[in-house]
Amino acid sequence: MLNSRGYAAQHSQARLEPFSFHRREAGPKDIVIEIQYCGVCHSDIHQVRDEWGGSIYPMVPGHEIVGRVVQVGGQVGKFKPGDLAGVGCLVDSCRACPSCEAGEEQYCENGMVVTYNGLDKNGEPTYGGYSNNIVVDEAYALSISPKLDLAAVAPLLCAGITTYSPLRHWRVGQGQKVGVVGLGGLGHMALKFAHSFGAHVVLFTTSTNKKDDALRLGADEVVWSKDPGAVAAHANSFDFILDTVSAPHDLNAYLDLLKRDGTMTLVGVPDAPPVVQPFHLLMKRRSLAGSLIGGIAQTQEMLDYCAEHGIVSDIELIPIQQVNEAYERVLKSDVKFRFVIDMASLPAEAG
Repeated sequence: MLNSRGYAAQHSQARLEPFSFHRREAGPKDIVIEIQYCGVCHSDIHQVRDEWGGSIYPMVPGHEIVGRVVQVGGQVGKFKPGDLAGVGCLVDSCRACPSCEAGEEQYCENGMVVTYNGLDKNGEPTYGGYSNNIVVDEAYALSISPKLDLAAVAPLLCAGITTYSPLRHWRVGQGQKVGVVGLGGLGHMALKFAHSFGAHVVLFTTSTNKKDDALRLGADEVVWSKDPGAVAAHANSFDFILDTVSAPHDLNAYLDLLKRDGTMTLVGVPDAPPVVQPFHLLMKRRSLAGSLIGGIAQTQEMLDYCAEHGIVSDIELIPIQQVNEAYERVLKSDVKFRFVIDMASLPAEAG
């Protein structure tokens, strides 16, 4: 077994604290990554605090993982020791269902194996990236270009692909008007990608102090969403809207902004079910959709695109000793725009 150390929650009310554990030895197709940075995702907080139900403890969170390969199995052909590599939200899937065969492993009909707070094919719990290392099948690891700031790459493995995937799926590009609802970890990446794809991008935010940041990140216009008149001025004009907000809010006001045959896609997960009035969809043949992350191939495509265009996340780098305070700041939207843990700060011995 491989000795590992990290930070874990022992139950839903617990703070994250040092924790020692074991990972499997690298198999023939596995690589071992020495983790250098791991992003902090809002979903980490949901799962640590069992807000979605079914949490498995002790829990080592983290699915925005980047580092350097230190060991490879005998049948590995994609990586060699010394390579930069990343791990996102999944580490395995059935590989045989229609979704897996289509390269959409995130929608595996038999259930993907999530990077943490899940069970692997042997029924053992998975542990995430708030740790010094991870063992993963090379087929579920991503290659990372040395051109980019490695710490700022980490959130691309979740926040990046969560926004890149729907923008690509609905073919956002030149000549389109695109709305982004919310400017947080997801929203700031949505602005960067939509702008890079050539769309005219409008940000909707409840915070009047985010205008300068939004314009810097790629928004062409910024609308204060608490002003009904300012919102209504965009009625029937959007080809696509990406809603990144995880707090309960009125979807109907945004549905009215779509053109005929326009689509609004949800990537945020509010803790209360939304109420949608059917006429907002019926009258213009609008669509309300959802999107998860991307498959492995699309995630690699995104990383390659980011390397080519110099796109990374805006981050605040923290030592792991500040992770509990970072959680509280995330809940207050007090971060621009993603916390990333510097794993060099991890103690040599964990609890």
